[in-house]
Amino acid sequence: MESDKIHQVNFLGEKMVPISEDETILHASLKAGIPHYHACGGNAKCSTCRVLILEGMEKLTPINEKEHALRQRILLPQNVRLACQTRVTGEPVLLKRIIRDKTDIHLYVHKIDGEDRQQIGIEKELALMFLDIREFTPFMEKSMPFDVIHIINRLYLLFEKVIKRFKGAIIETAGDGLYAAFGFDTSVIDAATNAYRAATNIFKELQNFNKDYLIPYFSHSVNVGIGLHAGKVIMGSIEVNKRDQLKIMGLPVNIAARLQAATRELNNNFIVSAYCYSFIKCAPVAEKVRISLKGISDGQEVYLLGGPFY
Repeated sequence: MESDKIHQVNFLGEKMVPISEDETILHASLKAGIPHYHACGGNAKCSTCRVLILEGMEKLTPINEKEHALRQRILLPQNVRLACQTRVTGEPVLLKRIIRDKTDIHLYVHKIDGEDRQQIGIEKELALMFLDIREFTPFMEKSMPFDVIHIINRLYLLFEKVIKRFKGAIIETAGDGLYAAFGFDTSVIDAATNAYRAATNIFKELQNFNKDYLIPYFSHSVNVGIGLHAGKVIMGSIEVNKRDQLKIMGLPVNIAARLQAATRELNNNFIVSAYCYSFIKCAPVAEKVRISLKGISDGQEVYLLGGPFY
């Protein structure tokens, strides 16, 4: 016998749906005329009915055995639930269907088996590093194309090894620059500390690379400018050329990029925002200045942790 308790679930942008405590969100939404995808018929064999819970997580039944089994195959954030396995115990509950058409299905379930990264955007506080190679244009002007590609490959290999060593990942590369993020599975304190250690090690490794390889064999040396910032960003993956690519967006990303650009203006190759600096466990004593950043309305307090470009 069905429960007499009826709650209202708000499907964002669609309608309020009445639901009893004995029926699933999927059953209630279909009964209300919402075209809710459920490719497997509501048996937790797919994830097409998944919903993003915006409010009222505590008003839902716990993850059951079937949903838990599916979560062993794909990584879902805690605020994403299977509508076919979830019931409502109270209100308010605000949610949003994620898959609304065939294009959505392609984006979110085409790699269900063994998928190792969730494509739905989540918020996370990360440390962000922007790096730009300096004095590389003169090298390109005087070198053979093969040598240019060879050296840029050597440099990116150097950067990647150091960044990975300190639990970071390169998010994007463009020309002679890159940006990386730290803190996917750690606190912002560890993220900022790891980003700082990665930066200082990059400077050391680059100095050795110049001395032992680039100067003896190519009569040239390069430097880098690095900007570090930390903050809450939106993180998710997008598909580019049939490959998943991690994307990180938000104001902190823009600030980190502007800090890297400011290394040239301030003639200091390593600039860290005061916010990021406050988390670094091994932060050295350094000069603090207040600067304006292009496109950022508020001034930023930063620490100058590097030295002049050589």
